[in-house]
Amino acid sequence: MPNPNDEYRTLILQWFYDRNANATSKYGKKGSAVKISEIKKSLKEKRGLTQNQVQSNLTYLIDKNWINETETEKTIYVNQGERVNKTTWYEISSDGIDKIEEESEFKENPRYAGININATGSNVITMGDGNIINTQFQSLHNELTELKKIIVSSRLSDKEKLDIAADIETLKDQLIKPEPDKTIIGHLWSNIKKVADIIDVSDKIIKISPLISTIIGC
Repeated sequence: MPNPNDEYRTLILQWFYDRNANATSKYGKKGSAVKISEIKKSLKEKRGLTQNQVQSNLTYLIDKNWINETETEKTIYVNQGERVNKTTWYEISSDGIDKIEEESEFKENPRYAGININATGSNVITMGDGNIINTQFQSLHNELTELKKIIVSSRLSDKEKLDIAADIETLKDQLIKPEPDKTIIGHLWSNIKKVADIIDVSDKIIKISPLISTIIGC
């Protein structure tokens, strides 16, 4: 059953994304960073969200690092001395932008942290599922992703789904290389395509097979 809060979180994150895209400064009326009062007011007017829906889901987005929470201080001098006013600001993070935009060559993948993949001479791109692949295998990656979605929502047992999904992800891991391991690709594909004997995915198998053949040479 879908989580009802996901809809609110998507609306809130999209609101921050749009705000950032149209910003002309960090703070202020057209700033990318905004106060909680303006967030609640705007999301109520534009999306019909209650203050509780905004606050609870904003907390979640902050904990997930999709929204940044920062604080500024301003010293005001009064008759009694000086007073420090603190203001809390909220702004979409780079992770939040990646969540909305999905695919980007600038998106980091923690699986390869510390490795400058571009320095290897490979022409790579980060896909929406977080996989980094060589651009020449983008079509294969997309077809494998679609096949996995079909399998996950099929009548297969959870064990069967897990076995096939794991093989698909392992195969996709090879696609970061300019020259994937033919033996590994061949073995994994041999296991994966057996699913066609259990559920009707023959159309996907037909689409993927020639893409696999260009790698393993048969």
